Amino acid sequence: MSNYKTVFFTLGVLQVILGLAMIIPVIIQFIYNELDSSFISSGIITIIFGILFFLSNLDHDKKLNLPQAFLLTALSWLSIAIFGSLPFVFSNLNLNITDAFFESMSGITTTGSTVIINLDIAPKSILLWRAILQWLGGIGIIVMAITLMPIMNVGGMQLFKISSNDNAEKILPRSKEISLRLIIIYSALTFLCGLFYKIFGMNFFDSLTHSMTTIATGGFSNYNESIGYFDSSLIETTSMIFILLGSVPFIAYIKFLNGDKKIFFSDTQIKTFFKVVIFSIIILFIYLTILNQNSFEISIRSVAFNVISILTGTGYVTKDFDQWGNFPLLFFLALMFIGGCAGSTACGIKIFRIQLLYHFLLNQLKKIIYPRGIFVIKYDKSNIDDKFMSSVISFIFLYIVIFFLLTAILSLTGLDFITSISGAATSISNVGPGLGETIGPNGNFSSLSDPSKWALSMGMILGRLELFAILVLFIPSFWRKY
Repeated sequence: MSNYKTVFFTLGVLQVILGLAMIIPVIIQFIYNELDSSFISSGIITIIFGILFFLSNLDHDKKLNLPQAFLLTALSWLSIAIFGSLPFVFSNLNLNITDAFFESMSGITTTGSTVIINLDIAPKSILLWRAILQWLGGIGIIVMAITLMPIMNVGGMQLFKISSNDNAEKILPRSKEISLRLIIIYSALTFLCGLFYKIFGMNFFDSLTHSMTTIATGGFSNYNESIGYFDSSLIETTSMIFILLGSVPFIAYIKFLNGDKKIFFSDTQIKTFFKVVIFSIIILFIYLTILNQNSFEISIRSVAFNVISILTGTGYVTKDFDQWGNFPLLFFLALMFIGGCAGSTACGIKIFRIQLLYHFLLNQLKKIIYPRGIFVIKYDKSNIDDKFMSSVISFIFLYIVIFFLLTAILSLTGLDFITSISGAATSISNVGPGLGETIGPNGNFSSLSDPSKWALSMGMILGRLELFAILVLFIPSFWRKY
């Protein structure tokens, strides 16, 4: 029971932090003359619940075993999504509980899908709160991916253990040192991004909110036209650079600061990620300029921006790519699944799993050609055993299965095929915009039914927490083992 006390003690701390974060939008309300009780009430409720969790579990023993690590991971995101929805409920946007929870879950999972119809006239405090949720979700998933998930052996994430001596009983003490470094790096990148946004033409408020959602690869914007509202090559270039910086493994920054100056050029996942980015831009640009006969404007800038935004799961848009033809839509759908690097704020299946699947398939072909041959899969100079490989393949298989289940559920709620399939993809891959007229780059999710929004919300948290971190909690044998 003491381990459960540690879980709820930690949840209490997170709730207090979330409640205190609600003070920041109150300051914005004063500045822009929008003061009401929405954030004050939400903050008080959240802090009270946090203190109750905190005080009732003070005698915890500061240790977590494996089941508690999984439980903490799931409850952290769920509780923040629930309490993070309170400002939306109490605001003058007239959002019901479903819409408020959807918006909050979209924020904390850095998905970027929205149900707010007219962002251009939305309260500044609400726009800032959406950015804060994504910023917190971004640093949260980095810390989880680097400190907790490798120890939890989720879908091959054990490849990124910081130390081979780590075990489940040492999770919390080991996490503190690494987490502090990650927060400093993450904050520094956010500050630099905001600084460049301000220099290149954004006002202070826009540079603040967009820097938070850029480095988190979240994609919430203050305008219906997203980044396209600014129509600035310098702002778009800044956005692309910092999206890419947020999409590489943050442990690489720590290694770089510790003296490994070649890490960004030697890490196999980072190299493959940038190859995917470059080749995707080239392929799409060639198609749109040579093979496509439509009369809309095509530029390398718009192609590069939207490829990077969709691949990393950011979801910013500058052009209505729905008008680019069928091939680009299928291409973007594929990019949604690939995602960025493990240990970053990016989403999707992740580059390293795609690499390992490629090596596995190559090995299977070699075994057919040379039946007596012995072939070992290597990744970044490490041997990959069958048990490890099976966890990666299981993750990819489950990812595809859940994608099709979500698609089926969405179609049962009355959505058309393109909305159902892209909605499922964008939720489980935490991308943001879908495809088609309803949830495409120029649409939003407000017109969807409540069952559709709840299904998409479930897809968001499943995709953000690497599937197994949620699903394993529903298996009785997992709890009996411990």
